[in-house]
Amino acid sequence: MTRLTCEDTTLLLNRHLGNGYHSLTFGPYASADRCRPGQFLHVRLPTAAVFFRRAFSVASVQPHDAVEIIFKVFGRGTRVMAGLRKGDPVNLLGPLGVPFRFPTKSETTIIVAGGVGFPPLLFLAVELVRRGFDPNKIIFFYGGRTRQDVIERARIKRIGVSFQPVTEDGSLGHSGLVTQAVERFIVANGDRRMRLYACGPTGMLKAADELGRRHDIAGQLSIEAPMPCGIGVCLGCVVELKRGGYSRVCCDGPVYDIGEVKL
Repeated sequence: MTRLTCEDTTLLLNRHLGNGYHSLTFGPYASADRCRPGQFLHVRLPTAAVFFRRAFSVASVQPHDAVEIIFKVFGRGTRVMAGLRKGDPVNLLGPLGVPFRFPTKSETTIIVAGGVGFPPLLFLAVELVRRGFDPNKIIFFYGGRTRQDVIERARIKRIGVSFQPVTEDGSLGHSGLVTQAVERFIVANGDRRMRLYACGPTGMLKAADELGRRHDIAGQLSIEAPMPCGIGVCLGCVVELKRGGYSRVCCDGPVYDIGEVKL
């Protein structure tokens, strides 16, 4: 298990990415180099207006012990976070959760991101390339309703992976659902050994899970759930397993194998 810490730190940078998305970079954070793709941080905000911590996947680890999260403003907590300024204090608990297992270098890696499920998969792609995986064998599908939902496109391209944007309205890249584009790729490349990674809305995860099982492709899904405590005590994030029983997403996940969770 990764050793976790609870640390006070400050906001270094708040970037507005458009369409309600923000990137926040915090530092110094002594546990930054222990963060792995798929893990998350539990953020405590410097205000009594937001009582519970908020869980956010690690989007990147940056030089000088800095760590980045990316989110979209949905409710009170994310509105407060979007308004943070450079130098504002926060407390980070982490890194928490089970990270992704890496593929083998002989496999084609299929990444399927939907909406706010993008950050941990960005981290995964960067880390694979850093570890010497062939970027041409990393296929990064990123889906949204419109082009405004597919953020940080230039950043993904700079990694060097094969970037495949998909929009439901056809305003960018492939038209339709992201999992439809993924299935077309799988069918057209059936002679390749593949591994599938996905994070996004529940409907997309269910479709990705079915894709993996239907085409006999191993892989992992990163599940989103409410996480009031983040350490397995409150049971607010429990999901049902297909083999029977239940699992705490915050400490047994958030990364699960394809075919493991009832979605």
